[in-house]
Amino acid sequence: MAELKKTPLFERHRALKAALAEYGGWIMPIQYEGIIAEVRQTRQKAALFDVSHMGEFLVEGAGAAAFLQEVLTNDISALYDGRIIYSPLCYPHGGTVDDILVYRCGAERYLVVVNAANTAKDYEWLSERAKPGMSLRDISAETALLALQGPNSLAVLQALGRAPLEQLRYYHFLPEVELAGIKCLVSRTGYTGEDGFEIFCPAGKAEALWGALLEAGELRHLGLVPAGLGARDVLRLEAGLPLYGHELSESISPLEAGLERFISFKKGPFIGREALLQQMEAGLSRRLCGLILLERGVIREGYPVSDGEKEIGVVSSGTYSPTLNRSIGMAFLATGEAVPGRAVQVVIRDRAHRAQVVTLPFYRRESK
Repeated sequence: MAELKKTPLFERHRALKAALAEYGGWIMPIQYEGIIAEVRQTRQKAALFDVSHMGEFLVEGAGAAAFLQEVLTNDISALYDGRIIYSPLCYPHGGTVDDILVYRCGAERYLVVVNAANTAKDYEWLSERAKPGMSLRDISAETALLALQGPNSLAVLQALGRAPLEQLRYYHFLPEVELAGIKCLVSRTGYTGEDGFEIFCPAGKAEALWGALLEAGELRHLGLVPAGLGARDVLRLEAGLPLYGHELSESISPLEAGLERFISFKKGPFIGREALLQQMEAGLSRRLCGLILLERGVIREGYPVSDGEKEIGVVSSGTYSPTLNRSIGMAFLATGEAVPGRAVQVVIRDRAHRAQVVTLPFYRRESK
C-alpha cells in the first residue's frame, strides 16, 4: 500500500489537534472543533481550509487554447486574462473524467486545477491528448492552496495586504497579490456557497501564510477558524455542488448531473460531444435532484429512493445540514420521477423514511 501523501501544513494540523483521515491518497484534517461548528462558522464569519491536496497543471504555448477547447466541454473563447472557467472533461462515451477550473494567465498560459484523487489520472489523460506547440506541466508538488471562505473572508485578507480585492469579481483572480509578504495568486472562488477566496502560494510558504491568516482573523476579531474536509463536504452539499465520485464519474455524464450550462455544443468539436448530443436526443434516463428528509434520520450515499414498493433512484451524497437543521441529500432519480415537490421515500436501514424532491441548491447566500 502506497504511503499517504501529506500537505505542507500537515504538522500545523497535528499541532491544532485536528482529526486526521485518509482522503484520495492524502492524510487530511477532517475536523478541528467539530463539523457542525465549522459549518456554522463558515456561514456566519469565516473559515480557513487546507486544500493543498488539489492538483495544479500549467498548460502553455501557442497551442494551449486550442488544446483546452478540445478537451473541455465548456467554451474558453470568452476567457480573458484574470478570468476563470469551470468545466467538465469528458470521455468519448460521455462519462466524466473530472470537473476542473481553468485560469487564464495569458493568451498562451493557463492554470488548470483538478480534483486531488484525479491528479495522476487527469495528467495522463491530458498528456495523451497534448498537441504540438504546447506543454503540460504538473506543478502540484510545488503549490499550496488555501481556501478562505465566509462573509468575513475579505476583511481577513485586507488585514494582510493592500491589493484591491474588494473589486475582484466572482470567478476572477489577481496573479500577484502580496499577503503577509508572500506573493500569492488569489481568486474569488470556493466550494462552500459563501463569498470567499482561494489562495495559491509556494508550498514552502504555506505554513507562514496559514499562520498569518489565522492571526489576522484573531487580531481583527473576525471569527476565523480552521476547518476540515468534513465541513467542506457539508457546505458543498448545502450549496448543491457536485463531488467527483458521487455526482460525477466515468459512468455519470455532466448532463445527468445537471451541468448543461457548462457544455457548449456551439463551439465546435470536443471530446464527448457526439455522445452527449445522443443523450440529449434520446432523452436522459436519470437526473440529479435534491432530497429533504421529512422525519428523523440521516440520508447517506447509496441509500435507495422509492415510490412505495418501486425503487426510482439512489442517493449520491447525503448528510445532516446544520444550516437547514434537517437531513439533505442529492440523488439520481428516473427522469419522470425527478419532479420538485414530489413525495418519495428514502430507505434507511430497511425502513422507508418520508422525503421530498426539491430543486438544487438547498442553500443560496443572500447577495449584497
